[in-house]
Amino acid sequence: MRLLVCVKRVPAPGARIPLTPDARSIDAANLGHTVSPHEECAIEEAVQIAERTGGEVTVLTLGPEESVEQLRTAISVGAHHAVLARRDGEDWDPEATARGIVSTIQRLETEAGTYDLILMGNESADAGNYQVGIRVARALDRPVVNGIKGIDIEEEGIRAKRQTASGFEVYSLPLPAVVGVKEGINLPRYPTLPGRMKARKAEIHEVDVEHDPGRLRLEELVHPPQQDTPTEILGHGAAAAPRVIELLRDLGLVAS
Repeated sequence: MRLLVCVKRVPAPGARIPLTPDARSIDAANLGHTVSPHEECAIEEAVQIAERTGGEVTVLTLGPEESVEQLRTAISVGAHHAVLARRDGEDWDPEATARGIVSTIQRLETEAGTYDLILMGNESADAGNYQVGIRVARALDRPVVNGIKGIDIEEEGIRAKRQTASGFEVYSLPLPAVVGVKEGINLPRYPTLPGRMKARKAEIHEVDVEHDPGRLRLEELVHPPQQDTPTEILGHGAAAAPRVIELLRDLGLVAS
């Protein structure tokens, strides 16, 4: 089974994200980068499927030269091949990104055959547009389902599970297909030392992609409002004991 995973280089989650002075992009000069958490799970799921079916996993990213770091991370946890679709410094909105990925996939499939299953992250950790996977699937004329937390391989396709408030929705998709994976479908493995050594020596296939502008326009990035949590100092040392006991009583944690 031939599997392709599309990943994105994003600022490490949890860090304070600084914006450029015009508020139109992220100032990444002092940020660490990683793979989006949903896509980490997509890589793990593809590797597990390949292990069960005797298949192979290719990881693709559309990004700058620095994105090779994320591709090597994917190889260190079990991916077999990696492709960097080099992009320029233009503003790549979801339409342009999808077009760049589609053109690269079509080139790869012309050379080596159709991918049975393409896995995407449900959404990227930085932009969170929820669009690229669906646009890619539509352009390739393949069935797609998002928000997936379970994939079973069947004789004639796959069975994909989406979690809901009342249980699971189950979808049967013929192959080839595209699936948007959510964090929590599995627990991604850590790279092993042999995996890291393999990743360092692995050949990264690089292709150039032309920028085909989309119709979306970014106006401004805005930080969400910060929620301040008030902190009360109850005292210092043993002198704080009476206030602590009073607080515990107010909370109903100790008897009066």
